Amino acid sequence: MARKPNYNFEKRQKDLARQKKKEEKLQKKALKKDALGNDIPENEEADETTEEGGPTEA
Repeated sequence: MARKPNYNFEKRQKDLARQKKKEEKLQKKALKKDALGNDIPENEEADETTEEGGPTEA
């Protein structure tokens, strides 16, 4: 007797592949946007903070 196909598993795998492809596309788009110089924060010092929340020492 042949086994019954597991359609839920197949659907889940397709959804995961679709989601992964979408995320890769968004990352690629973000990198391209940064390379063009758009939407780069002007104040980069705000990103450089320690875990306590204070500024880092250079």
